[in-house]
Amino acid sequence: MSQPKTSQARLNLARRRDTFTGREQAEGMLVAEQKEGSGVRAADTVLAALEAVAWAREPIGVTQIAQAIGATKSAVFRHLQTLMERGYLTQDADSNRFRLGPKAFLIGHLAPPAWDVARILERPMRDLRDATGLATVLSTPSPRGALVVATFPGTHAIEIGVRPGSELALHASAQGKIFLAFGPPSLTDQVLAVSRQAFTDRTITNAAALREELSRVRMRGYAVAPEEALLGINALATPLRDHRDAVVGAVALVGSIQHLAPQPAPGLIDAVSRLAEEGSRLLGHGVTDRSPPGKRQNRPQDGTAS
Repeated sequence: MSQPKTSQARLNLARRRDTFTGREQAEGMLVAEQKEGSGVRAADTVLAALEAVAWAREPIGVTQIAQAIGATKSAVFRHLQTLMERGYLTQDADSNRFRLGPKAFLIGHLAPPAWDVARILERPMRDLRDATGLATVLSTPSPRGALVVATFPGTHAIEIGVRPGSELALHASAQGKIFLAFGPPSLTDQVLAVSRQAFTDRTITNAAALREELSRVRMRGYAVAPEEALLGINALATPLRDHRDAVVGAVALVGSIQHLAPQPAPGLIDAVSRLAEEGSRLLGHGVTDRSPPGKRQNRPQDGTAS
């Protein structure tokens, strides 16, 4: 009579073990997900702190960094310590402020040489600023917007400029419209799939209206954003293309509506277009192999030596 009870007890124990095992697995997966999420947040905070120091025009303290990235001073300080230990930041012994370290500069020098165009275009951009009085801005596409790489503030009585490191909304900036109009269709689909912030009452947030605007940009070859990001301000942008004919950046003029009308003067359009053409040429756009036929290195079609 005791045998069935013993078998049943063993069966119940096995079921409880299975239940506990399932719970442990679920709890383990939850802990792993939480750790992964925590790791992603920590990495984001580290990079945000590094960017805050990089974009500052002078050494800055932990309080300024924490305010810039929206984190606590204690959390930021721990990450700053790690960045200093790895050589990405240094700290002044007297002021306790932070600046970029040697490893940050080394990585910068190892970046793809194509973006030496920011350095090469420095003088033409300054010349265009001096000739027009308008701020001249160089941007590149980023996952979150149009990243400002270099800028020369305008020379009018009211100075207008865009801080390097700023990311401009794709749907509300002339540079962003360039990247949407001439970039991969997936980028436009991504922007149209989510709600778009209205920075002013002129911002284009309607999907159909934005598609029409991008069609006009493709037809004209340039983009404007009159009072779409900030009232009283307009921008005029044209694309930078590389050797593959891909749009990898945009050059823009930025100024008040008084000096840069919603429909810009033809002279301004020509000036910024010439600057974009010069930058594109430096990136290899339109360059062909002009060496003598006997000197050209043609790749064999069948994979064998010719």
